[in-house]
Amino acid sequence: MDIKTTEFADQILQRAVQAGAVFAQLGQAETDRIVEAVHKAAFNQRVRLARMAHEETGMGKWQDKVLKNVVASQLVYDDIKDLKTAGVVSEDFASGITEIAQPVGPILAVIPVTNPTSTVIFKVLISLKARNPIIVCPSGKAKRCCAETARICYEAALAAGAPEDCIQWLNDTSREQTQALMSHKGLALILATGGTGLVKTAYSSGTPTLGVGAGNVPVFIDVSADIPFAVSQVFISKLFDYGTICASEQAIVVEAAIAAAVRSEFERQGAYFLSPDEIVKLEAVAFDTVKGAMKPDVVGQPASLIAQKAGIAAPADVKILMAPLAGVGEKYPLSSEILAPILAFYVEPSFTDAVNRCIDLNFYGGIGHTVSLYANNEARITEFSLLMNAGRIVVNTPSSQGGVGGMYNRLSPSFTLGCGTGGKNITTDNVTARHLVNIQRVARRRDNQRLARFDAALYLDESLDSEALEQIFNRNY
Repeated sequence: MDIKTTEFADQILQRAVQAGAVFAQLGQAETDRIVEAVHKAAFNQRVRLARMAHEETGMGKWQDKVLKNVVASQLVYDDIKDLKTAGVVSEDFASGITEIAQPVGPILAVIPVTNPTSTVIFKVLISLKARNPIIVCPSGKAKRCCAETARICYEAALAAGAPEDCIQWLNDTSREQTQALMSHKGLALILATGGTGLVKTAYSSGTPTLGVGAGNVPVFIDVSADIPFAVSQVFISKLFDYGTICASEQAIVVEAAIAAAVRSEFERQGAYFLSPDEIVKLEAVAFDTVKGAMKPDVVGQPASLIAQKAGIAAPADVKILMAPLAGVGEKYPLSSEILAPILAFYVEPSFTDAVNRCIDLNFYGGIGHTVSLYANNEARITEFSLLMNAGRIVVNTPSSQGGVGGMYNRLSPSFTLGCGTGGKNITTDNVTARHLVNIQRVARRRDNQRLARFDAALYLDESLDSEALEQIFNRNY
């Protein structure tokens, strides 16, 4: 690493550390005023920022990006506004334990190209709520819209009394500079949202990281489901910003008994089922078999454009491309995560086979993330849920919006969705402000009644003679 790169990281982290020292002195009321001001400023610019994101990245729909900005500003603020993140946050006289919240320190926020402005707003709000300075590191394909979002938030924060440099953003950075920031001793935490390689780099940096895994979300439509409703909800989700949310559906799994009805309903609502030859054509434009990942130029694009690229004669008004598949894995590229209006389609002979197919899909690039279920049989819902390895099991809900939270359920709204140890993450939670504080515990002396009744003979080696036993007991207790 050259001197210039090291100096670059040193300068940014020095400012962040100084901002953190001032921020740590603020109380809850002062902190909350700052967070309120930032959320209002971001919310007021939700449309302009959405248009900027769409124009710069060429992904998705600007109208849907407006809603993403609403979730990131208004819904996130509503979720965290009453959270205690400064000073004493809880006291329990009976246990003698008092909990005190302290900021973790400077945070590096890695921003994905798929949700740029909304993720900046979200990460800024939860970081400031926990009194942490934040450094915004955008995707190279979304630098302008991320910088503008960060600027809006920063000016609002300063006007409300936040310390200088509490929000910094990188207008241009190299891979080496990003790695230098990630491994800098002054950095406290990395909030990593992005491609698998980038998240892996964050975890390898030596700095504590809250990262997220990929989401290869299977959707099981049970025989007890309301089929028209289930299909309509899949359309609501998969067409939202053209599938750019990592919690969006990737495959539909049904039992043979209802397969024809489900397929008919998908077709009625605007899906096009591909022939085997057309599946091969779509694989060529949608998936890079060498890299083992979706091709960037289909991400967030409408189904009609993707079909045209692939030379598929789908209807001009096609909404979703459906690929009937017989298996999961490298031989079936469309069984992977593809953030576009493309869905794999599986027909299984029984409930058990359908669940096993969902497990296969979940483990093939989406373990720990999200699974979706449409059913009106509680026993089936419970059995399915017990067998899944997913941080979010969304029931009768659009998966994108359900996974992000805040709209169709009471999950904390978040643009960082933990996948647990299965996905090589530290949490399965929807990450929010409470994950960005260190909790100190003041433990006052309290008599332990169990120790008061301690019978050494029951717990220690009975082969010891009584004198030795008494010595051990007295020494330890």
